[in-house]
Amino acid sequence: MNILTETDLYLLNEGRHLRLYEKLGAQLQSQSRQSGCHFAVWAPNAERIAVLGDWNDWNPDCDLLSCAGQSGIWQAFVPGVEQGHRYVYQVISRYGGYRVDKADPCAFFAQTPPDKASVVTRLDYAWGDGEWMRNRRSHNALAAPQSIYELHLGSWRRSPEGRFLTYRELAPLLVDYVQKMGFTHVELLPIMEHPFYGSWGYQCTGFFAPTSRYGSPQDLMFLIDTLHQAGIGVILDWVPSHFPSDSHGLGFFDGTHLYEHEDPRLGFHPEWHSLLFNYGRNEVRSFLLSSALFWLDRYHIDGLRVDAVASMLYLDYSRKEGEWIPNRYGGKENLDAISFLRQLSEDVYREFPDVQTIAEESTSWPLVSRPTSVGGLGFGMKWDMGWMHDTLKYFSLDPVHRCHHHNLLTFRGMYAHSENFVLALSHDEVVHLKGSLLTKMGGLQADPWQKRASLRLLFGYQYALPGKKLLFMGAELGEWREWNHEGSLDWSLLESPEHAGIARFVADLNRVYRREPALSCKDFEAEGFRWLCADDRDHSVLTFMRRGDAVSDTVVVVCNFTPVPRADYPIGVPADGFWQEILNSDAATYGGSDLGNLGGLIARPSPPDDSLSSQPHYILALLPPLAVIYFRLRT
Repeated sequence: MNILTETDLYLLNEGRHLRLYEKLGAQLQSQSRQSGCHFAVWAPNAERIAVLGDWNDWNPDCDLLSCAGQSGIWQAFVPGVEQGHRYVYQVISRYGGYRVDKADPCAFFAQTPPDKASVVTRLDYAWGDGEWMRNRRSHNALAAPQSIYELHLGSWRRSPEGRFLTYRELAPLLVDYVQKMGFTHVELLPIMEHPFYGSWGYQCTGFFAPTSRYGSPQDLMFLIDTLHQAGIGVILDWVPSHFPSDSHGLGFFDGTHLYEHEDPRLGFHPEWHSLLFNYGRNEVRSFLLSSALFWLDRYHIDGLRVDAVASMLYLDYSRKEGEWIPNRYGGKENLDAISFLRQLSEDVYREFPDVQTIAEESTSWPLVSRPTSVGGLGFGMKWDMGWMHDTLKYFSLDPVHRCHHHNLLTFRGMYAHSENFVLALSHDEVVHLKGSLLTKMGGLQADPWQKRASLRLLFGYQYALPGKKLLFMGAELGEWREWNHEGSLDWSLLESPEHAGIARFVADLNRVYRREPALSCKDFEAEGFRWLCADDRDHSVLTFMRRGDAVSDTVVVVCNFTPVPRADYPIGVPADGFWQEILNSDAATYGGSDLGNLGGLIARPSPPDDSLSSQPHYILALLPPLAVIYFRLRT
């Protein structure tokens, strides 16, 4: 029985097939009372394809596939193939006698690298996350608090002897930790199968296969299921921008440049030494769209962070003059990639309206997180790379010089609501000799207290600004060393009161963030944020407020970016009453100097010559050194 219908072939060739994973690859089934497996692979320029596996002693003459008309699909039902059997496709091209063994592009599982064969696998699993799935729209909504813990599974935590923990071993550990720390979501660096562990998953060969380094597909489902049952969302890093040139992968698949462009000016990334998808080929679009929806469908994923969107949008990305080809209008925009990204957004939100897509886009490309109907790319959110770079540059300065660079903090106000932003302090900032976040903090190099205080201030400042939040693993520990994917986080730091204090601050920060609606409900509305004083560069102080639906929801934030305490500092507030100090990064429990405002302050009427941001009242606060304070009206 042919499981591929004429409709399937039509949609594939039109670039509109969204569920190739139900038709291609290795599909276990029964035909004519025989159990076996239906194999199907797209290779339009092949002369001959055989499936080689355990059951036929890897004999290329046993199980030949036949071509389905002009579709480019080769298929066959092979009796006797069972769960767990390993296999490859031997592809002989009609061009030049090219012969190669390829992994299945649509395989659900693969051998653990360096082995390369695909593995016949069912995706059956008894999910227990029904309550989460019914209600996840509220958790993923743009008005909901979202604090994302970004992690790399292979180096978050390892066994005492240094081996990888499995998905199932990680599940209870990760749930307990994320709950303790108060994050709403986890974001997994790419877990799709990848030959080179040192790529962190960003050089992917298995677009439908979770890496076997940590277990089976069902083991990964168990991890996601466990997180969901604990009320924690799961975001996957997904990489449709490029793929490695490993011989068993997608490159030169059937003796032609099938998935990639033939011209290296379009099909090869000079910086990453990887191949680039041909988004103008309809079958490639169907493949990538199916991959995106596969993880949302079969693995209950709550969001996709799409990697390296800028590299897709620009034909001249990371290229010198003469190394790229302009589009048909003479411009540098990749029109096929733009069209693909818009189609991706439309398809994802039509099929799964309760998830989110997040673009890692590092340029000023307009309307990334705006609907396609108004000319946008249609993403739900976008990483604010400009904020990340400006802020880390500012924090790297000695506090004595920060007054001269105040604009690095305030410039974001010019564009803060142009997109739905995620404020990310990501893995990219703590690798390749960039140092950890803690070591980036400026000030006296011999004074670790200042660095730890600055790190807590950074986190408090990040969480107070409009936008969703993301921290890469280890930042909450105050790690001194930069991230090393070959080891584990330095969990022993928690034995130090100073580092335990940083972790405690992040946990309390997450709890305050989730409890106070003003800190998230109007992230993407201009009325949700207002400067109280943005120009006190002489003291390197910022004051602003976050607003919810009512005045009583208002949170007033003050940041002192110097190690100098400031007494009787006036801060405008919108209402009379007692303004409670709900968070102070300088508290002793966090490792601070324990300066503060004795729990809160009573507001006073503003003077007639109001210089306090036109607020009707003000408070006189003590600003601790290198600290952030949140105030809320107590009702």
